[in-house]
Amino acid sequence: MSKQITLTFGELLDDMARRFPDNDALVYPDRGLRYSYRELNEICRQVAKGLMTMGIKKGDNVSIWAYNVPEWVILQFATAKIGAILVTVNTSYKSAELEYILNQSDSTTLFMVKSFKDTDYVQTLNQVVPELSSSEPGQLSSPKLPYLKNIVFIGEETPAGMTNFAAIAEQGKQVSDAELTAVETSLDCHEVINMQYTSGTTGFPKGVMLTHFNVANNGFFIGECMKFTEKDRLCIPVPFFHCFGSVLAVMASVTHGTAMVPVEIFDPLKVLQTIEKEKCTAVHGVPTMFIAELEHPEFSKFNLTSLRTGIMAGSVCPIEVMKRAVKDMNLTEITSVYGQTESSPGITQTRTEDSVELRVATVGRALPGAEVKIIDIETGATLPPGKQGELCARGYMVMKGYYKMPEETAKVIDSDNWLHTGDLAIMDENGYCKITGRIKQMIIRGGENIYPREIEEFLYTHPKVSDVQVYGVPDRKYGEQVMAAIVLKKGVEMTEEEVRAFCKDRIANYKIPRYVKFVDGYPMTASGKIQKFKLREIAIKELHLEDAGETA
Repeated sequence: MSKQITLTFGELLDDMARRFPDNDALVYPDRGLRYSYRELNEICRQVAKGLMTMGIKKGDNVSIWAYNVPEWVILQFATAKIGAILVTVNTSYKSAELEYILNQSDSTTLFMVKSFKDTDYVQTLNQVVPELSSSEPGQLSSPKLPYLKNIVFIGEETPAGMTNFAAIAEQGKQVSDAELTAVETSLDCHEVINMQYTSGTTGFPKGVMLTHFNVANNGFFIGECMKFTEKDRLCIPVPFFHCFGSVLAVMASVTHGTAMVPVEIFDPLKVLQTIEKEKCTAVHGVPTMFIAELEHPEFSKFNLTSLRTGIMAGSVCPIEVMKRAVKDMNLTEITSVYGQTESSPGITQTRTEDSVELRVATVGRALPGAEVKIIDIETGATLPPGKQGELCARGYMVMKGYYKMPEETAKVIDSDNWLHTGDLAIMDENGYCKITGRIKQMIIRGGENIYPREIEEFLYTHPKVSDVQVYGVPDRKYGEQVMAAIVLKKGVEMTEEEVRAFCKDRIANYKIPRYVKFVDGYPMTASGKIQKFKLREIAIKELHLEDAGETA
């Protein structure tokens, strides 16, 4: 196993600035912005000093609510240099969710952009904190959010009651290098530095506490599995607020001196343009992003020959999509990662040298330093290869716990420090894992256990199907029935009958979808996870199944 990193984020960036001072670190082609590692470190140091002048100190929780702007990456390291904990807020959140996070996290400061898609962030925040517009910057006093004092605006024309981000670096000039160094040397790599709220596909979001050690090592080993070096250039269209962006992209890059080329808000055309213009060697995405890129009408115009690797993850990777990424995007060494926020996030990953078969059919084997086992759902006993059970993981990457939720933490981390993922998997004799579904997503129809993944993979092979999600809906007779929500390829039509005829004699009758719905897309968390429980809720209403005996 490779040596583990015991540096804090701040020390790590200092180290890269020494080793690769002139390498591109952060590039935004549209903004004409290009920071080398030396320049990025210098800016992060200036901002860190500016945060000190605002009274932000080690152990303070500060939130960021923004899409992939340059300030996001700067804050990821600037806050870490002074030991403040960066709390990442989902870009899709609205007022009630924002209030919940700010309140639950005890955030003293919120960094924010003006808006995202259909949400005016400034207006939303003013609804949550009506006192803001009449308060002095840095002097906010809200009975609802007693910890919140500072609102920092990223962008032009600062709204009332807020400080502008640009002013922070300026203020930093009042602080000496020695003062910053004194703070940096007081930090420990096992202290919490990042708090990500789980997407909340069920229940209230929980603040996952991650340390420098959790995140830096997970990023490092993930980069190692892609064979990253200082010559690589990673296109990042996945959101920074989620582990996919902040760890699998930013940390995997910074631990290897790799250049980061973010796309601010996902747009398939922008991704293709960015890869070609910056000669990116790697690109990350959830399957729906790769589908959008591959099916873009101008796809064939772009030269993607610089590409080599990257990660397809976030939700189950359809085999057909993975094969097309390898063939049509030149991603001959693309990998897939399996994990969850609670494990910083990577647990398993395929390797660049794995066969295409292994890379499309599994989520790889344990990352260096991680232990993985499959246990019997009923008894908790460790299962032999080839048997399905719950995937559990242990090692350096397991979170410190959920913020202020010890009971919730105890539900997922047992007394032997094993993290219980809630995911069903099968491991082969070489340690390669297949995720077969979530324990809660298993459909039980008339006593038969049905795994949605199996039916999805089968339906993906139909030439008209672009994407498909399978889930259970209540049924009076059988307990549950199978339902499929299908996104068709552009310009084709299909009937429910066609779907069932395609299945007939090819999969067991009880697995054939009883209900089929053609949709344009799926309800998703902002990190690209499809919310099957919402699809189920919609179906129950539309099919009037409220009385059909709701089953879990």
